[in-house]
Amino acid sequence: MDPRRPGLERLRDLADEWLSVPTDKGANAGLKVASLVAGMVAGADSIDDMALLRHGGMGRIFKACYAPSTLGSFLRSFTFGHVRQLDATASRFLVNLAGRAPLIPTSAGGYTFVDVDDTIIEVHGYAKQGSGYGYSGVRGLNALLATVSTPDSAPVIVAQRLRKGSAGSPRGAKRLVADAMATVVRVRGAGPSGPVLVRADSAFYGYSTVAAAAKAGAAVSVTVRMDPAVKKAIAGIAQDAWTPIKYTDAVYDETSKRWISSAEVAETEFTAFSSRKQSERVTGRLVVRRIPELNPQAGAGQRTLFDTHRHHAFFTTGTMDTVAADKTHRGHAVIEQVNADLKDSALAHLPSGVFTANAAWLVLAVMAFNLTRAAATAAGNALAKARTGTIRRKLISVPARIASSARKIRLHLPAGWPWETAWTDLSALALKPPAKAPA
Repeated sequence: MDPRRPGLERLRDLADEWLSVPTDKGANAGLKVASLVAGMVAGADSIDDMALLRHGGMGRIFKACYAPSTLGSFLRSFTFGHVRQLDATASRFLVNLAGRAPLIPTSAGGYTFVDVDDTIIEVHGYAKQGSGYGYSGVRGLNALLATVSTPDSAPVIVAQRLRKGSAGSPRGAKRLVADAMATVVRVRGAGPSGPVLVRADSAFYGYSTVAAAAKAGAAVSVTVRMDPAVKKAIAGIAQDAWTPIKYTDAVYDETSKRWISSAEVAETEFTAFSSRKQSERVTGRLVVRRIPELNPQAGAGQRTLFDTHRHHAFFTTGTMDTVAADKTHRGHAVIEQVNADLKDSALAHLPSGVFTANAAWLVLAVMAFNLTRAAATAAGNALAKARTGTIRRKLISVPARIASSARKIRLHLPAGWPWETAWTDLSALALKPPAKAPA
């Protein structure tokens, strides 16, 4: 094998093509982007940590290993336009990864899920541009993400945006959804594909976000706020319309062939954004889950005269039945695992005081996340849904001894290494000529 042809070479070509960072700080942009992503894949979560690319025998395996100070100067030279160029690079890089590893299995049947959410990345001190106190009460910067997944695959990130800490959740969501859907179309390619469902929580329940998804040809499943129109629709649901669902502590009754559960679901027709003009109203269904309101003081005094419930409702334009729609919507929580994974790796810190440098860092962290996910998918089913830390421990931090023979560098792996097969499968795929990327 030739260790000097790493899997990041295509990323280098993309960055050289799309990035135009000025002055000497932007020279060799492709190598610098590849170095930053490689450092993140190896576990770096700050600019200083990029020194791990230059320790030990790394200089024999990789060339052009930049100093952390050089990489930091490169990031601080970014403007907002350069961050958007890096977004374009990340989108195309994901398309190339999908051409090598089955990140998003396509089928003619089930849904492909696009999940949208934001998260606060905590920062400390007042030197961080754009930092502030948002909905969480924590000082930080706000990262808006969109992921794509299927029932049989772990999520990868298709769009990202860094915003100031006090930004409202839906700010910029319209553009993000449009970008995410464009990337999803290119990732899935020309093969068989099913419908797309955009899922989000109540912070994104607004006309602009829903309209952006509909314009891109996707259905939506968005949690709604309990405004008067929603409450009126829930009150109109008949008592015999509620169906028990498999929920916490549910028990399946073989006799009646149904779940015995305290949670129930029902649906009703609903027109969202009815206060807007006629052409901007969206018709669909309001799916409601109700759970008994537990009164912790009931045992100490008089019981309530009738049962009360907590209601959780979401608006959907999908075609699934009520129970399936509820179960599918609850699957939106998978994006929280992505948020936690990022914060446990490259997004443990936002390393610069310059906002645009941190925005570029977020895009690079997303590319590192997707690259790690592609590596795990290519290595076999055992690691296909593993967290970044697990993948790094088993596939990236390779306990190899470096040797030279006949002007070739060879890596000697230990005998009896548990992940030998997975690493060999990954290496074989990495050395295989890449398929032509979709246009």
